[in-house]
Amino acid sequence: MEGRDLAELLLHGEVTVEGRVPYSSNQALLVSVRAGGETLLACYKAELGERPLWDFPEGLWRREVAAYVLDDVLGVGAVPVTVGRDDLPFGPGSLQWWIENATEDHYFTLRERPDLEEWLIDLAVFDVVANNADRKAGHVIFDGVRCWAIDNGLCFHVEEKLRTVIWDYLDTPLPIRLRDGLERLANGGGDRLGPWLDEDEVTATCRRAQELLDGGVLPAPDEERDWPPYPWPLI
Repeated sequence: MEGRDLAELLLHGEVTVEGRVPYSSNQALLVSVRAGGETLLACYKAELGERPLWDFPEGLWRREVAAYVLDDVLGVGAVPVTVGRDDLPFGPGSLQWWIENATEDHYFTLRERPDLEEWLIDLAVFDVVANNADRKAGHVIFDGVRCWAIDNGLCFHVEEKLRTVIWDYLDTPLPIRLRDGLERLANGGGDRLGPWLDEDEVTATCRRAQELLDGGVLPAPDEERDWPPYPWPLI
């Protein structure tokens, strides 16, 4: 099923809760979504199940949707199809296409594969633009064919909060394949993010895209900040 068809099913299908996703910090639920004879599994993150954070406002699920939108704008192809809905069993939240057959791999095992390097570099670019504050190794999964980036709720803060395990590619030149998307974003192309983020967050996202273009390479971690540039736990 293509991405647009997946999005339509997630947006309009009947949702049934199947169970809770283990080890999730917030209440992530596994659900089935049915419409037109098609059924797929999805991860449902309801605002009602979120733990309050001191530095992020309520409604982290909106950032999950915004991450998918940003992924589409940049052309990275990392974030599984994600939509937002108000009519879900426990209230407003996000639905993300569930990646079945995921292996036990994570970033620290996948980075050893030369065939995945291009994708991981693209993900590093995505995380810089999204200002991802929580890119753990376990948030990069592999389905036996390709990688996916999940758990993108702690993104898009206006303050610098980049915390990631993906620092292997510092000083790597920006991929030419992503330049068009970065330029569109830098030139005010953040309108698609508007429904999910505050105006100042959209502006900051566009600014980070411009800063990447100006620098021309992936940045190094800032060790002088008040907090480490790495998430904890790492996996």
